Amino acid sequence: MVLVVWPPGVNDLLVVDPRVTETRTLDPGDAAAIRAAERTGLPFLHWRTTAGGQQVRLLDDQQWRLTVGRHTDSDIALTSDAEVSRAHALLERVGDEWTVIDDGLSRNGSFVNGNRVLGRQRLHDRDRLCFGQTQLVFREPQPAETEESTARVSDHVGVIPLSSQQRKVLIALCRPLYESSSATPATNKQIADEVFLTTDAVKAHLRILFERFGLSELAQNAKRAKLARAALDEGILKPHDF
Repeated sequence: MVLVVWPPGVNDLLVVDPRVTETRTLDPGDAAAIRAAERTGLPFLHWRTTAGGQQVRLLDDQQWRLTVGRHTDSDIALTSDAEVSRAHALLERVGDEWTVIDDGLSRNGSFVNGNRVLGRQRLHDRDRLCFGQTQLVFREPQPAETEESTARVSDHVGVIPLSSQQRKVLIALCRPLYESSSATPATNKQIADEVFLTTDAVKAHLRILFERFGLSELAQNAKRAKLARAALDEGILKPHDF
């Protein structure tokens, strides 16, 4: 399964796969389209088609349900992806939250951050959705979101949304520190063994966590220690998590 990670720099799209890792750079027009969507303050999706073109879809208040599929009549029509079912999944707004629903419609399944969707799953800013071979990034920017507010996210770590798999990775990272104050955070291999993921998948989840905690600019070793200490000191992880 391929995961698409959207790092702090909007110009870089990192594709992580157990078989290959590569970095693609968006051209200025694509990057500008994403920044324009961010400035609207509306939730939106952006993705790259199998032909290589970028798509951006705003999710305004007039929409509450969108169909995803290979059929041309789908709201999100992934017509060139042979692994997408004609009727694959639904995106549905519940109150102020967007969710993805796959209750068995698709042949190959739907995934959020590498985890298969079984029924309905709530979406958070920068979650990555996978339908067939197509990767979509869900964005839910704040109306006044700026680079400064993103960089200061570590001041508000208590409200950072975490998927169930991201929380498991974070718990595994912090476990040695919870058990001994003199220990160091778990290695990627230790985390992978605990949560039953590949080391590449662990690295992908950690990149997202570094970004959401505002730590992406730190050195690699510093990021791991700072992330673990923030999760423990700010009360994001509780004793019962261990």
